[in-house]
Amino acid sequence: MRTSKRSSLIHLIYFSRAQLSADPAERARQINDIARNAQKKNEFSVITSLLIVDQGYFIQILEGERMSVQETFQRISMDPRHRDVHIVEWREIAKREFVTSFATAPRTPTNDALFQKANLGPMLQRGTPKASTIYALAQTLQAETMAKQGIDHLFV
Repeated sequence: MRTSKRSSLIHLIYFSRAQLSADPAERARQINDIARNAQKKNEFSVITSLLIVDQGYFIQILEGERMSVQETFQRISMDPRHRDVHIVEWREIAKREFVTSFATAPRTPTNDALFQKANLGPMLQRGTPKASTIYALAQTLQAETMAKQGIDHLFV
């Protein structure tokens, strides 16, 4: 039996310039507000995602049914906290790789080595980040978060 294109599971990777406050406390509040609202919307739309925040950029992987991801991406594209939104990859997937409706992974002193190894900064500045680089960083950040929570494997 053939599955309908309208109901296929996809993942989308995009990046944008973050339009957030320069004040660290206000910036943290803004990111927490984004996370709180996105989690509710993503749960309703049955979307899983990971938002990476790095040096003035948002990088996000969205997973879900085609229509839900399209609607979510349209909403993100219109959000004034995002500028210069670019799709890096859009493809069908057999299963989800991310476990939460919305998780954030900001660059911090504890995970800075992971970000340095990925070396996304120059690619983002040129507008040419590689999906494989983003995906590998996202997978590593998710695994690190799960390990801190005492989760040693993923059932998806």
